[in-house]
Amino acid sequence: MGEILVEVATDLPFGHGVPAQLGISGDALNVAAAAAAAGARVGLLSVLTDDDLGRAIASRIVELGVSPDLLTFRTGQQGVYLVHSDPDGQREFSYARSASVGSSLGPDDVEPAVFKAAGAVIAGGIACAISESCRAAVMKATSLAQRFVFDPNFRPRLTTPEEATAVLAELAPQAFLVTPSFPGETSVLLGSSTPQEAAARLRGQGTENVAVTCGAEGIQLEWDQESVWVPAIPAPSVVDQTGAGDAFVGTLTARLVLGDSFPTAARYGAAASSLVVGGKGGTGLIPTFEQTFAHAATAGNSAEGTVSSHA
Repeated sequence: MGEILVEVATDLPFGHGVPAQLGISGDALNVAAAAAAAGARVGLLSVLTDDDLGRAIASRIVELGVSPDLLTFRTGQQGVYLVHSDPDGQREFSYARSASVGSSLGPDDVEPAVFKAAGAVIAGGIACAISESCRAAVMKATSLAQRFVFDPNFRPRLTTPEEATAVLAELAPQAFLVTPSFPGETSVLLGSSTPQEAAARLRGQGTENVAVTCGAEGIQLEWDQESVWVPAIPAPSVVDQTGAGDAFVGTLTARLVLGDSFPTAARYGAAASSLVVGGKGGTGLIPTFEQTFAHAATAGNSAEGTVSSHA
């Protein structure tokens, strides 16, 4: 659940006449597309404009294997962002999303029967930051979900560290899984200096499972009495790092719902995220699960084979 954005991407500094590629992205769509590609049946709760642009976005959602049944169409302005990116990950974003139609998402849009029946519900800090009504929708979904997955996705342009920390503290005790990134989010939102410390703090707050993503290094997992490090998988090629974290969250959650163990699901998430960076834009390249599985197997003898315990 969250906001879908029109993406305008360029490899050059912003300026008049700069060639750019139009795409459909946003953390909610990136996560949903990855989860669908990983084998899950996925719906996307979001609000689009009731015009040709909104219908074109809905068509793209269907192309990505995501059900449009939870989409709502309203009069308003579709959110847009411009991104200048390069393979080294240096990205500059400019947003036009204030009072967007996507931010009108509210508690009344959250259908209890749907959210109670879902194998998992995924929301992020961005959804909580774009409007009070959207944050209230996330809170309602949290209370209904069998498994609530929260990606803090802290964005200083949207919210303050204090507000984002308060949201995380409220949701962590109710979450099946939280996926903060190290060091940026863990230091700001949890005051932690290591991935292990961040995971322990979230577990102490009541989160059932924690996956701390550490970029090109790997992922720290904590659950029950287990502490496991999952190494990252090198990317075959790097074009644009937009959406890599979202691909990890979507793939990880889908594979958990489908019955994989936490380390195995995280391994597949790492594989998917390292493939996604080979495309341009948040949904420019969404690997199939067959591709993800093969990539994970190529990097190690098995999905579990390169996982080492740090308990």
